[in-house]
Amino acid sequence: MAVTLQVDAVVESIDLARIGVSIASFVVGFLVALIVGRFVIVPGVRRVLEARSFDRAVVSLATSVAKAVVWIGGLAIGLTVAGYGAFLSAFAVFGSAIALAVGFAAQDLLGNFVAGIFILKDKPFEVGDWIEWDGNSGRVEDIDLRVSRIRTFDNERVTVPNGDLANTAVTNPVAYETLRQRFVFGIGYDDDIDHATDIILEAARAHEEILDDPGVSVRLVELGDSAVGLQSRWWIEDPDRGDFVRVRSEYVQAVKERFDQDGIDMPYVHRELTGSVEVLETVAEN
Repeated sequence: MAVTLQVDAVVESIDLARIGVSIASFVVGFLVALIVGRFVIVPGVRRVLEARSFDRAVVSLATSVAKAVVWIGGLAIGLTVAGYGAFLSAFAVFGSAIALAVGFAAQDLLGNFVAGIFILKDKPFEVGDWIEWDGNSGRVEDIDLRVSRIRTFDNERVTVPNGDLANTAVTNPVAYETLRQRFVFGIGYDDDIDHATDIILEAARAHEEILDDPGVSVRLVELGDSAVGLQSRWWIEDPDRGDFVRVRSEYVQAVKERFDQDGIDMPYVHRELTGSVEVLETVAEN
C-alpha cells in the first residue's frame, strides 16, 4: 500500500513538472515573440510605409494590424513550444472557417475598406479638393477608410462609399496649378467674325485673373441654325470652384456688354415648328 502511494506521488509530481515546463515554455515563447514583434516587426512596418509616403491613416492602420498579428503570432509560438500544436491546428481550421464566412458576409464592406486604402495611397484627390464623379460634384471634407464625406455646393453632405469612387472616373479640376475654361459665344450670321473675336480677346486680357500665359484663344466651332459659335478658351491660376464660376461670369458679362455697345447680335435660338392644325366646325342645331 505504501509503495502504491509512493508511485502515485511520483507520477503526480512528474505530471506537475510537465505542466510547469509547458507553462514555462509557453510564457518564454510568447514573451520572446512579443518582444521581437513589438520592437522589431512593428517599427519596421511603420518605417517602410513612411519611407514610401503612405498616408498617416494607412500607416496607423498597418501598425495596428501588425500589433494584432504579433499578439496572435506570440500565442501561436507559445502554444507550439508548449506542445499544444494539435490544439493550435484545430483552432486555426475553425478560425479560417469563421473568417471565410465573415468575408462573404462583409465583402462590400471589405471592398470599400480596401478602396479607401488605395485612395489614401494614390491620392487622386485630397481633403479640400473640388471633385466631380458620376454626375455629382462637391468639396471633399473627409477621407475615411470606408467612406469619403463630400459637401455639395448646395451645402449638403454626401457620404460616398470609397468603392464607388475607386470604380468610377473622378474628375479633379483643382489637381494642378492652372485650369482651362471654355465658353461658346453665339453671334449673328451678319456680324463681323473678326471684330467679335477681337472683343472676346480684349475682354479676356482685361480681366486680372485670366492668365496671359497660356494666352486666351478663340476658334469658330459651329454654324448653328441661328448663330455662329465662337469658342473662347482661357486659363486661370490656383483654381477653385468659387473662382471658376465668378471669373466665368465676369468675363461673359464683359463680352456681352461690349457686343451690345458695338451692335453685335447674340441671337436667341430659333426653333421652327412644323405640322398642321385641324379646325373642327360645330354646327348648332336649332
